[in-house]
Amino acid sequence: MLTIGEMTLEVAATQAAGNWRRFSCFCWGRNHDLDDPGDWAIIYTHNRDSGLLDLSNAQAVAKAIWPFTEDDDPDVVMESHGHWAVGHVDGFSIRVYRDGEITDAFRTYHDLVERLAEYPILDEEDYGRREYEATLENIADSAWRLKGGYDLPEGWEGDVHSWLSEHRQRAVENLADQGGYPEEDDLHNAFEALDCERLED
Repeated sequence: MLTIGEMTLEVAATQAAGNWRRFSCFCWGRNHDLDDPGDWAIIYTHNRDSGLLDLSNAQAVAKAIWPFTEDDDPDVVMESHGHWAVGHVDGFSIRVYRDGEITDAFRTYHDLVERLAEYPILDEEDYGRREYEATLENIADSAWRLKGGYDLPEGWEGDVHSWLSEHRQRAVENLADQGGYPEEDDLHNAFEALDCERLED
């Protein structure tokens, strides 16, 4: 089955418009406020448990479609819906047709998902930053036992990341799209190589 990004704009629009009516166990309150609810689609981009890639792509999509949220009668409305399995799902509702014509908002969205059909990352810089920041958090988490034995300077996580990147690349490789998570042995070697001062027992 083709995804929206693999369809032509026209076919994608016909598939997307009114898609929320096919959702199981779903109630959308906004449909009662709209004159043309069948011309709208609901698009989910991420949820509570999403990995770094989905979060990065969701941010890129939100940035691109944000101008369409600012009119008095907007073609895009940001949405967050509760879900029993994943806590919440986030995304937006988008007007696919206005007066029978495909909206610029949907054209913009379709351009993005066409890009995703060819390559999975919309913003390499943003995704790389998220990987780096997640890995720094994971380094601090993984070192919870070790770090009490060293006098670590401010910003030590970045120093350790740099050393591991150069000497033990596998230790900072992205795991399960949650950033790198080095083992204690990797951290111990990094601390020693960086001449981190040991504390007396």
